[in-house]
Amino acid sequence: MKKIFMAMGSDSDWNVMKRGFDLLKEFGVEVEAKVVSAHRTPQDLGPYAKECENQNGVCIIAGAGGAAHLPGMLASYTTLPVIGVPVKGSSTDGLDSLLSIVQMPKGVPVATVGINNSINAALLALEILGLMEAPVKEKLKQFKLDKQKESRLKTGNLK
Repeated sequence: MKKIFMAMGSDSDWNVMKRGFDLLKEFGVEVEAKVVSAHRTPQDLGPYAKECENQNGVCIIAGAGGAAHLPGMLASYTTLPVIGVPVKGSSTDGLDSLLSIVQMPKGVPVATVGINNSINAALLALEILGLMEAPVKEKLKQFKLDKQKESRLKTGNLK
């Protein structure tokens, strides 16, 4: 089975990234999370990206705060899709992270989701995986139908 990898710049990012990790587990997908820092352990980035490729990786979800170089640096080492999750820091509400991730130079694409939104990163990863694995695609269809039902129920309760 294909695997989704999740990287974060620091263990302090885990409280944000865990939500997406848990969703991937709910879908029964193999997922591995690891701390890999673009600033503290840059020499580990290339080998980690190759490890993701060699272990049947589908994509890498990379969460980072502050300067948020991790997603872009990982993308420079691999042809796997990289999904960046800007993590809210203490001084600019995550805007610095968002801008760092979304403004990649031409030739180094990184898909970017909203600040602290590892759920959307996980869903995007599942959509990519669903292109290769029909059971995942079917679970996603049901997930979206369930969300529609929830939304309609909430709308009907407004007075």
